Amino acid sequence: MHVIGRGAIADEVAEWTWDSRPTGTGHLGHYLARDGSPGATVGIDTNHPHAALVVGKRGAGKSHTLGVLAEATARTQGVAPVVVDPMGAFEGLAEQEPADGEAVPARVVDDPTVQADAVPPAAWPSLVGLDPSEGPGALVWEAAAATATLDAMLDALDRADTERDIRRPARNHLRRALEWGVFDPAGLTVEGLLGPEATVLSLAGVPDAPTSAVVAAVARLLYEARTQPNPPVRLPWLVVDEAHVAVDGVAEQALRTLLTRGRAPGVSLVLATQRPTALPAVAASQADLLVAHRLTSEADIAALSAASPTYLDGRLRDRLPTGRGEALVVDDATESVHTLRIRGRDTPSGGATPLASEIAEPAMREQSD
Repeated sequence: MHVIGRGAIADEVAEWTWDSRPTGTGHLGHYLARDGSPGATVGIDTNHPHAALVVGKRGAGKSHTLGVLAEATARTQGVAPVVVDPMGAFEGLAEQEPADGEAVPARVVDDPTVQADAVPPAAWPSLVGLDPSEGPGALVWEAAAATATLDAMLDALDRADTERDIRRPARNHLRRALEWGVFDPAGLTVEGLLGPEATVLSLAGVPDAPTSAVVAAVARLLYEARTQPNPPVRLPWLVVDEAHVAVDGVAEQALRTLLTRGRAPGVSLVLATQRPTALPAVAASQADLLVAHRLTSEADIAALSAASPTYLDGRLRDRLPTGRGEALVVDDATESVHTLRIRGRDTPSGGATPLASEIAEPAMREQSD
C-alpha cells in the first residue's frame, strides 16, 4: 500500500497492509482503475508536516477531501488540526459516533474571536478599508502599534493630536471592526488551539474581511508558538477552506510564511480553493502535496500547469479527473502521481447546497394532509 507524502517507509516496506500501517497514517482513498472500480487502499502521511493544496470546481469534492484530511489528522496522536470553516461544512467532525466506529476527537468553536494584536499593526488600515499612506490609515496603524485591544485603539484615536477630519474617518472605519464581533481580549489562544482534539472554527456567514483577519491571527499564533524555545508538543495542521477569501485579505502574508517556512518548525498548512488563480503562485510551487479534483477553467488549469513538477508524465490538463470524488494527487515526497477516488467521510458532511424540492415537497405533503 502506498502512503501519499511519505517516501521512506513506502520504499522500505512494500507489502504492509492497512491493519499493519505505520503510525501517523490516515486513510485517504483507493486507486482508481481504468474501468472506474476501486483498487488498492491509499494512505496519507499525517506524521510529518506538509504544505498541501486541494483544488477543484464547485461540487467536485474539494471540501469533502478536506473533511477526510481533517478526520485523518484528528485521529493522529501528537497532531492538532485547526479547520477554518467558512461554509459550515465541517461541524459534523464533532459527531460522537462516526460511521466506522473510530472516534474523531473534535470540537466546534462557534463565533470564534481573536485578540486584536494578533493582527499586525501594518495590516489594520487595509483590514478596515483605509490606505495606510494617507492620514486616517496612518492613524489607525499608529493606534494598532501602540495598543493591544480594539477598544484601546479607539480610545487612542480619540486622544490623537491631529485634525478632526483625520480622526473621524479613522474612527468610523475602525468601528467596522468592532461590529464584526471577531476581536476580543479573551480570544483564541495557542493552548486552546493545540489541545487533544481537532478545532473547527465556524465562520459561516462572517464577511470576507473578518474571516481573513481570523485566519491571519490563527496562522501567526500557530507559527510563533512552534518557533519558541519550548514549543507545544502537538504539531498543528491549519486547514483553510475557500482559501482565496483569506489570501485576498490580511491573511496573505501569514499564510505565505507557513507555506515557505512552516514545515521546519512543524506547522502544516492545507489550502483549498475553487479558484487556483486567486492564490499566489507560491501556494502551488511550495506545496509538496497537490490534490486536484475536476477543473474546467482554462486559467485555473494553466496556473497549476505552470507549477507542475518535471516528473508529471504528460500535460496536467490531460490527467485531471472528471468524476465527482476523483482526484489527481501529485506527491513530491515520492515524486509520483496517482489517480484516486477519495474515500467517504466517516463523519457527517455539512454545507450542502439547498434544493428547492427538499423545501417544496414537505410543504406540499402538509397541504395535502
